[in-house]
Amino acid sequence: MKTVDNRALWILGVKPGEGREQIIASYLKAGGYDSCLGTFENLATGRPLGIVLDISPCSDDGWGLLLRIKNDPATRNIPVLPVFLSEKGAVGGVFPVAGFFTTPIDEHYLLERLAVYGLTEDAETWDLQALVVSRTGEERLSRAAESVGFEVVKGYTGTEALALVSIKPKYLAFCCLMLSDMSAFELLEKFRLFPYSRNIPVFILLKADMKDGEKSAVSREIAHLVSKKQLTCEEFLNYLRRRE
Repeated sequence: MKTVDNRALWILGVKPGEGREQIIASYLKAGGYDSCLGTFENLATGRPLGIVLDISPCSDDGWGLLLRIKNDPATRNIPVLPVFLSEKGAVGGVFPVAGFFTTPIDEHYLLERLAVYGLTEDAETWDLQALVVSRTGEERLSRAAESVGFEVVKGYTGTEALALVSIKPKYLAFCCLMLSDMSAFELLEKFRLFPYSRNIPVFILLKADMKDGEKSAVSREIAHLVSKKQLTCEEFLNYLRRRE
């Protein structure tokens, strides 16, 4: 495998020499993607196509890498696909989030990114709702969403968020990484089970700094979502757009 290729998807969170990247690299190749092991230090200059990031308990500080990527203006716009790799590299889970923002929210950056994604174009024309799922309500984020025409609806737990999307479809959602009753990744998985919420773009809100205990707790929480069996190549590629 190449060491660096800025046209490739870079795999991060895996230590060189372990070989844990081999299965997912073979899956990516089958989908038409080149891949290579990358490092945070080379991201700003390398500008890869995207990042496949291991956030499992076996990762090489996957959560720390994610925070470094999203806290740095030079790298925060690079797309990140979180995955769960077992100790031997089996692909146990894929979490296709729309993106990540660190808190406290930078309102200008938030609106800039939503515009780049094309998510603000119809907000003033149509009656569109943005769901904010957080124990605090995220007032700064809510004001920013309302300023471009969204009606903001707030849920303070994952259970409440599920009830709200069943009442009326939401155009997009923001969710804190950890809620009182579930993680944002569990909520994402539950959204995918129902036709009314399956395609909601979900942005995850990260604290700008996480303690080691918090990182471990989140990884353990996500481990509970991962099935014992390895995802097949076909199952994995269902989360990615195939390249010819």
